[in-house]
Amino acid sequence: MSGKDPDETSLPELELLIAEFKQSGLRELHARCGELEVYLSQDADASGLDAPRVSVAAPVASAAPASKAAAPAAAVAAPAGAPAVPDGAVLVTAPYLGTFYRAPKPGAPNYVEVGGHVSAETEVCLVEVMKLFTAVRAGAAGTVLEVLASDGDLVSAGQPLFVIRPE
Repeated sequence: MSGKDPDETSLPELELLIAEFKQSGLRELHARCGELEVYLSQDADASGLDAPRVSVAAPVASAAPASKAAAPAAAVAAPAGAPAVPDGAVLVTAPYLGTFYRAPKPGAPNYVEVGGHVSAETEVCLVEVMKLFTAVRAGAAGTVLEVLASDGDLVSAGQPLFVIRPE
């Protein structure tokens, strides 16, 4: 991503980053630009596919009015009908449409529980589509306040999955 203000980061720039990552030979890439955070991985999952995975975490926008400088472009506001989210909390969202799994395999313990501490790199769940399992990372260090999806739920791209109170 260029040296632009994160408010100006565009979808074509992200697509270019992903395309260059695919051809780079790198196995993983973790990039931050302001409040926008992108994690890419070429790791093959149980499916045997070698496809990039993307997950993004962003802070929740405050309900109070704020100047443009104070409101990050990547802020994710809670959708209508969603549970109330404390100001400053971080929403971990689904990277794409798929099935939400709280544990790495049936019968295994959940990745995280409410009240548990996570680092930015902690895997909090899996989202699966067409046998491609994407590990979703917390994106921020803190405490898990709420799990917003149930195991086995079909989730939409960008749907909030967890609420984290940052440290």
